[in-house]
Amino acid sequence: MTLPAAPLGPENPLPALRPLDETHTVDAEGRAGLPHDMARQVGYEPLTSVLPVRVLDGYGRERTPTGIDTIVIENDRLRATVLPGLGGRIHSLFHKPSGRELLYRNPVLQPADFALNGAWFSGGIEWNIGATGHTALSCAPLHAALVTAPDGGEMLRLWEWERLRDLPFQVDLWLPADSDFLHVGVRIRNPHEQPVPTYWWSNIAVPEGPSTRVLAPADEAWHFGYERSLRRVPVPDWNGADRTYSLRSEYPADYFYEVPREARKWIASLDGDGRGLVQTSTDQLRGRKLFLWGSGTGGRRWQQWLTEPGTGGYAEIQAGLARTQLEHVRLEAGAEFSWLEAYGPLETDASAVHGDDWAAARGEAAARLEAVLPRAAVEAAFEAWRGCVDREPHTMLATGSGWGALEVLRGGHQLPGTPFDASALGEDQQPWVELYRSGAFPAPRKDTPPGPSLVSRHWRDMLETALAEPLTEYHLGIAQWHGGDRAQAVRSWERGLELAPSRWPLLRCLAVADRYEGHDGRSADRWAEAFDDLCAEPRDGGTWTAVTAALGREAIDVLLAVGRTADARRVWDRLDRETRARGRFRLIEAQLLLAEGDSGAARAVFDAGFEVADLREGAEILNEVWSALTDDPLPEEYEYRMRPQS
Repeated sequence: MTLPAAPLGPENPLPALRPLDETHTVDAEGRAGLPHDMARQVGYEPLTSVLPVRVLDGYGRERTPTGIDTIVIENDRLRATVLPGLGGRIHSLFHKPSGRELLYRNPVLQPADFALNGAWFSGGIEWNIGATGHTALSCAPLHAALVTAPDGGEMLRLWEWERLRDLPFQVDLWLPADSDFLHVGVRIRNPHEQPVPTYWWSNIAVPEGPSTRVLAPADEAWHFGYERSLRRVPVPDWNGADRTYSLRSEYPADYFYEVPREARKWIASLDGDGRGLVQTSTDQLRGRKLFLWGSGTGGRRWQQWLTEPGTGGYAEIQAGLARTQLEHVRLEAGAEFSWLEAYGPLETDASAVHGDDWAAARGEAAARLEAVLPRAAVEAAFEAWRGCVDREPHTMLATGSGWGALEVLRGGHQLPGTPFDASALGEDQQPWVELYRSGAFPAPRKDTPPGPSLVSRHWRDMLETALAEPLTEYHLGIAQWHGGDRAQAVRSWERGLELAPSRWPLLRCLAVADRYEGHDGRSADRWAEAFDDLCAEPRDGGTWTAVTAALGREAIDVLLAVGRTADARRVWDRLDRETRARGRFRLIEAQLLLAEGDSGAARAVFDAGFEVADLREGAEILNEVWSALTDDPLPEEYEYRMRPQS
């Protein structure tokens, strides 16, 4: 299909030694009042970085008509449109008899900084795996193929190797004949010899309106309001409003429903006529959630940011492995999690589901669901699908990354049903194939920055025994840093620096380490030296432009933080004109002018207008810089705050 889309742009070539600011966190004080099992899972090995994944922050806001590969699954009742090159997102779920689109279908593809590694886009059904937040695979290709379904028809299998936790997973989608429900079987496998923290949330964007109500089988929920705390609240009424209607809240919020263990697991979004989408599953997927943007200025502004003018708003209903998205669940060595989900239309008595009696409202929705898709039928479909999970694909439709093939090559993993073929190995994997086969990391190419690093224990062990060349020390230090051995990482980078023909990659790593340890002055020295060294090298092409922009942005930030305004200006002056014209760098220019004491020129940057394409979800930097300039109210075009002003 063709959609107006903004290109993703190049990956950020700098290793993500520091985590992106994930808004879904709870501090120690916030964990104190949680149930014991929830508190334990909230504190169970949260990510400290997105290594080995690279950050995607090179996109802009200019959209052009773009061809996007789709796979369509349909029967006489439903048509599902899947985007295999964009995380396997279900872009559309169309109900033919009623002529209704069941999902919020975004008419554009506009990346925004919401995923764990940056680029994400709104709309449809997404498969979030890895850690708290939108998956690092949001804009990545998945392997896709046809497999024989439980009823003998065709089934679409999507699969990949999730790199944050090193877990292979599969998503099987099929439509039984004459069924109004799309069936989705999910399996996550742990092929390792130790337990792994696991995360999964199926995220469903649904249209919102003044009369749209979200229903789930719960009388309580855990509220998260982007203030790093969870609180137990009643459902539906809390703090003076019925929170099951998304537009009756002012600020963005999450409501994680406290679904009883014995209850059927489901969630529905129904319009004023009592019609909409319902999602249900087997009991393994125990969590249910409503995310709403709210009716306030910040939430509305974010909704506009993610699509084109004139598009209606959306909320998200979700289903996950734990009660909340702040938790990770232990997956034992050699074990797997699997479950079945079903998505389809639901028609109810509008007066009942929108009545004041909450028990009667959710009882009406539950009864209608049981009538059109009994709980026993879902369990039976799950058991039938379990007999098909290891079936080998017979027709390949799309190819994902080569990282799974590399891990299968190294570990000899047997993963029936999800072939990670050696033919998928590409340029990024080749140095690691050579390390595995020869015990030596290949010599660097002077005409490109260092390639992606690998950080898991087995690759770290291989790097430790390889010849101590500068590039090997660079990658080894990154693996040690990820493993929590910060002092040893610094030693590896310092050893590599002694003989490195290209010093800036190692200097930048050492600068990050210095800042982490609180040595801000030395950190600034090293960032400035790294940028000087980079500028002294011959650079040409998109990758070098991305490196220069990323390193320059970091250097200016640190130099301004320690009051070295003149040095920050010298970095700015060496950025190319196109980079400086980007919205992110217009904001940096305003910060630089403010630090130089020219508040009038800084205000003029805001007055001229700019858009920060990679503005992070929950970021308040626009408000912070504006407040340093003036006491005037923040203009609406810069209002993205997701919580009340403190």
